[in-house]
Formats: sequence, structure tokens, C-alpha cells
Amino acid sequence: MTTKKKTAKPNYQFDAIVIGTGPGGEGAAMQLAKAGKRVAVIEKYHAVGGGCTHWGTIPSKALRHSVSRLIEYNNTPLFADNHVSRSLTFSDIMKHASGVIRSQTRLRSTFYDRNRVTLIHGEASFIDAHTIEITRNDGSKEIITGEKTAIATGSRPYCPKDIDFNHPRIYNSDTILNLDHEPQSIIIYGAGVIGTEYASIFRGLGVKVDLVNMRDRLLSFLDAEISDALSYHLWNNGVVIRHTETYSSVEGREDSVILNLESGKRMRADCLLFANGRTGNTDMLKLENIGLKADSRGQLKVNHNYQTEVDNIYAIGDVIGYPSLASAAYNQGRFAAEAMLHGNANAQLVEDIPTGIYTIPEISSVGKNEQELTQLKIPYEVGRAQFKHLARAQIASTQVGSLKILFHRETKEVLGIHCFGERASEIVHIGQAIMQQQGASNTIEYFINTTFNYPTMAEAYRVAALNGLNRVFTD
Repeated sequence: MTTKKKTAKPNYQFDAIVIGTGPGGEGAAMQLAKAGKRVAVIEKYHAVGGGCTHWGTIPSKALRHSVSRLIEYNNTPLFADNHVSRSLTFSDIMKHASGVIRSQTRLRSTFYDRNRVTLIHGEASFIDAHTIEITRNDGSKEIITGEKTAIATGSRPYCPKDIDFNHPRIYNSDTILNLDHEPQSIIIYGAGVIGTEYASIFRGLGVKVDLVNMRDRLLSFLDAEISDALSYHLWNNGVVIRHTETYSSVEGREDSVILNLESGKRMRADCLLFANGRTGNTDMLKLENIGLKADSRGQLKVNHNYQTEVDNIYAIGDVIGYPSLASAAYNQGRFAAEAMLHGNANAQLVEDIPTGIYTIPEISSVGKNEQELTQLKIPYEVGRAQFKHLARAQIASTQVGSLKILFHRETKEVLGIHCFGERASEIVHIGQAIMQQQGASNTIEYFINTTFNYPTMAEAYRVAALNGLNRVFTD
């Protein structure tokens, strides 16, 4: 009688390899390390944090905060008695942003040290599904092996080949952070989240802004009233918005940039920011060596466990597309790590992910908008609170904006929260928490039965709830 020999399990250097140290990579690495796994993390750049920390979320929001405070200072009578407006340059406020980036980088570096994660700097590429080659900046190479791998390489701005991004007056949303002169005017091509945020920032610095939008309205995924409010506020502050336009060519000159549009229009400004989409960072990974193929935007397909078509390879964050949010990417990393550990993630992203858009003022929303509810024929009602009526907003001179609660007129279930105004991205979470409750616990009546601190911006929920319930009638 013969006995079957057991196949020896391959002896890999690491239980898991994570490529990228943005929110997704960090979430996966920390979850795996805390489970006692041997984890290696590969980071292409000299510091951890990914695009979120160095080129996207953190620097742009730090810029936005500084500009917002500058506007507040100049518009507050207490500080403006001398009738002289304070001004700052883009490079001035980038110094503050750089300090925030350094603090975040130092903090995030300690996570890897404390959890004994092996951090390797260099560019990763696959030799096979378990073997990765790392090319360091000095050209030297290292090969490591791992049982499982998570791809969390993020994304970069989409840069069409017919535009010369090496020209000193033509920027994308990464390189704009290196702006070292003081433009009097700027053309922003692309009126998505990034484009509208930078339109607010530059206009707040007193720069003439032309915002070119390929669609017929700004941020069409938003509730129409919120989109209209943003359009009005940008227009009222002097931003020129050009809808349904597409570029035909870009001319970079010594003293200016000229944008030629398909409609025949020509626009000139001191510089151009091209902010039209992003591309997943997968082209350097040599995916062909493991039988994977990214789509035309560099993105990978995954299942509900964030697992690609190759069983031991997972992908998270911007490289898998929607929702492409730093907040969501961190959770995706944690859930992918759970799937690596147990074969199945024990949780998934909630269906209603809050959107935070850091224009001036901010926009934040969660759940359905009015257009979606109307299309679904759900009987809803609207409760509104204007910030100008809130004592806290009057104290802080942040009276522009409003909160809107959408709720089912029969069950009183909260269906959507939409906020436009200062601190919107913080305010929305109160409504989000109630929306996530099960059954009868999700009710707009929570907001009128709860005592809010006074004066606070949170009080807007009580005002909006009363306003909405007053619209409900019975036959």
C-alpha cells in the first residue's frame, strides 16, 4: 500500500507583500501585521503616504483651508477695520501645506516601525505571481517572494499626449503644487472635483479663473440644488464657467498659454491646469507576467473580496476605480487583508459613502439625491436649514450654505443628506450615522427628539427636521 506524499508548502519570505503606502496600502499592511503576518511594503518614493499625502488630498485641503481662512479674515469687520485686504501667494500657503505633509509622513512612518513591517523603497514589478523585483533609485535590484500580494499603487493625473506638460506654464493636479510664480489668470480644464476645488482656491487668492466644463452642469452626480448653489457661488465670486466645451489644442507660449476649443473659442491665461481624469498606476508592474490586464484607464477588476483574476493577487484604492476616495481606500485595504487571512472579507463598504468636495464653501452628501428619488418614485419630503439662521454661523461669519435632509414621508426614514457650506464634510456625518441605523432607528424624528449643543452647526439638523416634518400632512 502506497501513501501519498504531502506537497510541501512553498517557503516564501513574506506572508504578504503590499505595493504602495497610500491609505489602501496602509490599511492592508496594518491589518495583516496586527494578525501576526510577515509583511513587506514597497514604496516607490522616498517617503510613505502615497498620492493622498503628497500630491492629492492632504496638500490640496491644506491649501484650501489657508485660502478659506484668508477670505474669512478679509471679510470679517473685526479684522478689516483698516480697509486693507491681506493677501498671500500660492507659494506662501504651500509652505503651510508642506508642514502638514511632513507631519503626516512622520506619523505614518511610525506605523510601519511599530508594527514591524518591512518597508522597502523602490519600484515594484512582477516576475511571477509570488515573486516581485524591486528597482531602487540607484538602479540596484532586489527580489522578494510572498504568498499573497495587494496592489495599492494609486493613480496619477491623466495627461493626454497632445499637450506638452513639460512646458513651464502647463500643469496637472500634481505638478500645480510646484507653482512658484504668481499668475494673474489661470484656465482650469476639467470641472470635476479637483477642477472645482482648485477654481475656488485660485479665485480666493484673487487670480482670474476660467473653468472649462465638458458637461452641461457642474458635478452632475450631486443633488441639482447643491450643484446649482456651487455654480452660483463660483459665478458670484468671479469665476467664468464655460459648459459643454472640449479642447482642440493647447499652445504653450513664453508668456502665456492659449487654449483652443472645439467650438472655435480661444482662451488665454498665464497658466493652464489640466484636471480631467486620472489613470491607475499599473503600467510599471509588468502585469503581463502574471496574466493580468488593466483597462484603458489603468484599472483592475476585482471581486467582492478585492481579489483579482489571479487568486493570490488583490487590488485596492484608485487602481480599482469607484469610489476612488482616500476614506474608502483605507477600509478597502482592511477588508482585503481580512480576505487574505480568512478567505472572505468579514465586512464590505457601506452602500452610502459620503462625498466630500473641498470647494469654498465645502460640499458633502450621503445617500440619494432628489433626482434619484423622483426617478425611483419614492415618496419623499425635504427639510431645509439655512446656515444664515444659525447662531453659530452668525458668530463665525460662515453664513453661506444650507443643510437639506431627504426623508420618506410615510416611514420618516432618512434617505439622503446634502450640505453646502463651511464644515459640510464634518456636518454630514451626523446624518450618515442615523441613516446607517436599521429599521425604525433610522428616522428623521431623531433630530427633533435629541438635544444639540447650542450654538452649534449641528443644530441645523433640528431646524431642517422640523422644517421637513411641517410639510408632511395626512388626508
